[in-house]
Amino acid sequence: MSDRKYRQRGYQDDDRQRGSGGAPSRKPMEPRDPRMPRDPHVPNMPGFREVFRCARCGVLESLDIGSQSRCSKCGVDLHACIHCASFDSGARFECTQRIAARVSPKDVKNECPSFSPRVKVERETGSSPATSSQSSAKKAFDDLFKF
Repeated sequence: MSDRKYRQRGYQDDDRQRGSGGAPSRKPMEPRDPRMPRDPHVPNMPGFREVFRCARCGVLESLDIGSQSRCSKCGVDLHACIHCASFDSGARFECTQRIAARVSPKDVKNECPSFSPRVKVERETGSSPATSSQSSAKKAFDDLFKF
């Protein structure tokens, strides 16, 4: 008679009670088609790129910023504190670099020697935007109703 109430196999059973005296048997190998690759498929992961965006409107700008550079969309100065990598609103004088005095306002052009553009790493998603002002599907639909 067993000391356990139910006769179920559990983690406390040893191999002799289960009846397998030797090493566990392996199941036979399945036949493999030699034309099929053995390695798993590599997932199609999107790439990453470094970009510089305007802090006001978010449009992509080039990384080479001069002292007279302006945003192509909203016209804000790009050589300003709000576009600098050292800008931190919680730091002393709102800059992580050691500066003698606070630069104010933060969105106008300045001649800070420690300016470096705030570059972010973004995921490359989607395809390139349509080159024409209207998409080709919309243009084809509109062409149906021209007289």
